[in-house]
Amino acid sequence: MAISHIYLSVIVVALRLHTRIAMACNYNDLTALNGFSKCLTSKIDGWESTEDCCTWNGVACDNSSTASSKRVVSVDLGNKKIAGRICESIGGLDRLRTLNLSHNSLHGNPPPNLFRLQNLEVLDLSSNNLVGPVLEEGIDLPSIRYFDISTNYFNGSADAALCENSPNVQVLNLGNNRFSGGVSTNFGSCTSLLQLFLNGNNLSGSFPEILLQLKLLNQLHLQENWFSGPVSVGIKDLSNLVDLDLSDNLFSGGLPDAFENLGKLELFSASSNNLSGNMPKSLVNSPSLVALDLRNNSLSGPLNLNCSAMIHLNSLNLGRNYFDGLIPESMSSCKSLGTLNLARNKLEGEIPNSFRNLQALRFVSLSNNSLVNLTRALDVLGNCKNLSIVVLTLNFKEEQIPSDMNLQFANLRALVIANCRLRGSLPLWLNDCKKLQVLDLSWNLLGGALPIWLGNFRHLFYLDLSNNSFTGNMPKSLTELKALTNRNITLEGMLAEVPFYRRRQQNSTGLAYNSLGSLPPTLDLSRNNLSGPIWPAFGKLIGLHVLNLKNNYLSGSIPDGLSGMVSMETLDLSHNFLSGQIPNSLIKLSFLSKFSVAYNQLQGEIPTGGQFMTFPYASFEGNNGLCGEFFISCRPTQNPPVSSDEHMDILGWPFGIGVATGFLLSTIICFTFGLADRIVKRIRSILNVGNARGKKHFTSRK
Repeated sequence: MAISHIYLSVIVVALRLHTRIAMACNYNDLTALNGFSKCLTSKIDGWESTEDCCTWNGVACDNSSTASSKRVVSVDLGNKKIAGRICESIGGLDRLRTLNLSHNSLHGNPPPNLFRLQNLEVLDLSSNNLVGPVLEEGIDLPSIRYFDISTNYFNGSADAALCENSPNVQVLNLGNNRFSGGVSTNFGSCTSLLQLFLNGNNLSGSFPEILLQLKLLNQLHLQENWFSGPVSVGIKDLSNLVDLDLSDNLFSGGLPDAFENLGKLELFSASSNNLSGNMPKSLVNSPSLVALDLRNNSLSGPLNLNCSAMIHLNSLNLGRNYFDGLIPESMSSCKSLGTLNLARNKLEGEIPNSFRNLQALRFVSLSNNSLVNLTRALDVLGNCKNLSIVVLTLNFKEEQIPSDMNLQFANLRALVIANCRLRGSLPLWLNDCKKLQVLDLSWNLLGGALPIWLGNFRHLFYLDLSNNSFTGNMPKSLTELKALTNRNITLEGMLAEVPFYRRRQQNSTGLAYNSLGSLPPTLDLSRNNLSGPIWPAFGKLIGLHVLNLKNNYLSGSIPDGLSGMVSMETLDLSHNFLSGQIPNSLIKLSFLSKFSVAYNQLQGEIPTGGQFMTFPYASFEGNNGLCGEFFISCRPTQNPPVSSDEHMDILGWPFGIGVATGFLLSTIICFTFGLADRIVKRIRSILNVGNARGKKHFTSRK
């Protein structure tokens, strides 16, 4: 019985071993993957733990295989933080159908045999650091359907010879590389293409007409290149287009009236070109458009959109053009409109009353036009219940800011009404904007005291009230701003993507472009008439990056507690009446890159160490009591001061005449004996001693 049990155990073990061997991956595939791994400078979790590569992380084998071993058909290592080179051994995976190495840190030239895998259907090498003229080296991928090498450093010509041997390729992404020159005529062979991305390269020439042969295209991205000339009217032949992006090129002339045939087009962008003239009729009547972006061109004329036809329009960006006249009442018929940017045009008049019907509106920017009647504008926009961001800068010149308590913006996250020379004080209705994150009322004529309720905003991280006429003390409640007591400030909704313009520094002209999402956490109360102390409790604002209080009438000392603002990058307290010493604790602010206490009444030694070693003289000038590197020494002199009489004896005119006469006679006499050089050196030594003693005496008297 014992022998039979032993025999049975041996059979079971043998069967298990046979099953394991039968189920293991192909030896050639194992060798290829091990070779691939050896070229990496990082480990892949779960690899080489067993000889069955089919169980490795990201590796899949063909379960339908009837052979004694399974074949690797997929390697998916996207976003696995792997680094190194791609070895030639990868070419040994001759049954591979999917290879995804995207979003890693691979570098160097990919091996040529990678582009000759006969069964490969999906290849994704995007977002690495790969280089080389890969498209010029002969690609033979007859089964490929998805080819993505975007966001690398590939160069050479943008060729599509791969289409000649790859009749089934549907997605071709060459974007964000360094391809240059014109678009090859080989693209005409890519007749199965559904999506083509050539964006973010150095391609040039006229509109690539060869692409008009790709009748199945539903997505075409040509943005961020150097294409020039007119946009081809032949674009109408691409009747399956859903997404067309021509932005950031050098296209000129008018847009072709060719959109009537593009009945599926939902997204169209031609921003940042040199386009001019009116918007074509077929475009402004397009019933399929969801997003239209023509900003930063030279388009002109009235806003002639037919919103009754554009029933799906959600985003309209016509900023930075030359559109003129009134904002049409009919725009309120765009019921789906959520984003509206008409900034930097030549529009005039009032915001139409019908805008209160735009209940889907979340973002509106009308800045830098010639609009009037701010009271009505805010009343109308206040009825747009979903409105989150309002930018009205450079309008409503010298009007009164409305104080009507009936104004309500329950969802408002950003309000920017700067550079308008508005009069009045901060209106109380702002206190009800509980979700406010950004408030910019700078460069106006607002006055009065800053209200205590400014500290009530739980989400406010950017407050700019600079260049106004506010008076009184800074409210201590500003030190309680909840968002700024947290180092990790998160932006909600659309805020991170919204652009707006703000005034440049005083010594510059024009406006600086910013994105709301890139704004550093800021308190800017500069150039007002504020007085009183700087509150030590500002040190609790550990998330604050910029504190600008310059050009006020602040007094008292600089609080030692400001060293608690550990995220501080810019601290400007210049042009006030601050006294006492600069706290040595400020050297703890390791992120501080801009600092100024110039033109105050400070005294004592300038701190040394930390970022203070990098600040220039201009950061401290205008404080007669300061001492340190740029000023007089803070250490007392070791020698007794020179008396007034001694100073006169050394530096008086008899001494000067005697020295000059002696020098002349000695030079004449000693010239004969070859001693002139020695005497000259001696006289210079005497003069230097006299000057040094005189300077020391002058310093001690001062």
